[in-house]
Amino acid sequence: MTNPPSPPFAESQVDTLRVLRYRTRAEMDAAAGALAAQAISGAVERQGGARIILASAPSQAGFLQQLLTHRVPWEKVTVFHMDEYVGLEATHAASFRRYQREHVLDRVQPAVFHGIRGESRDPLAETLRYAGLLQAAPIDVVCAGIGENGHLAFNDPPADLHDTQRVKIVTLDEACRQQQVNDGCFPSLESVPLTAITLTVPALLAGGELFVIVPGPRKAEAVKNTLNLPVSGACPATVLRTHPKASLFIDADSSGLL
Repeated sequence: MTNPPSPPFAESQVDTLRVLRYRTRAEMDAAAGALAAQAISGAVERQGGARIILASAPSQAGFLQQLLTHRVPWEKVTVFHMDEYVGLEATHAASFRRYQREHVLDRVQPAVFHGIRGESRDPLAETLRYAGLLQAAPIDVVCAGIGENGHLAFNDPPADLHDTQRVKIVTLDEACRQQQVNDGCFPSLESVPLTAITLTVPALLAGGELFVIVPGPRKAEAVKNTLNLPVSGACPATVLRTHPKASLFIDADSSGLL
């Protein structure tokens, strides 16, 4: 295991959400990686295995790199991810299964990785299959980000914070699709798929512990809204303030409007 990370330069709480502010993205990623590794390893130690959900986005790359520097018993960890574009094969450059392969699975070998089959000829059946896998046992740890429009996974505003489904097909709004272009995942807005399969807000909140990593200046507005707006689907990330064990990790850039 690497050296202990630097403590945050500021820590606060908004409702039940713990907010940890770091001076640099590197410090933020290191701290989040260390704490998430501790939570995953703790779950394995307590119950013999862990089930986790990981986000797939450029904002998560540094965090995942740091997470994998720690000694986690991956052979006892089942990994899920949050979303996938309808119609994309796992080999597509922008596929989130490919992201997980490149950033996680090529470096460690979990007990199981459950991928969302975006290329399925029956996307509705795929949502039911994946929901069944998720609900087979509790989820211990969720590692997430927040979108520029305040989305969680692909739950764009106005999101249903009390969705009765655990996985569903959604139409992506223009702000969400533009973020994929901004992130360099697609060359143009027209090339971003219109629909995706996503875990819903309740599916994410069902995790025992949430680590939410949000770096960079393009996320500053979303961070401000998350911490200041009323909890509602108008800014889905505000719901993080209702989770009993959620931590928000932000850097100087993403906290610039606070």
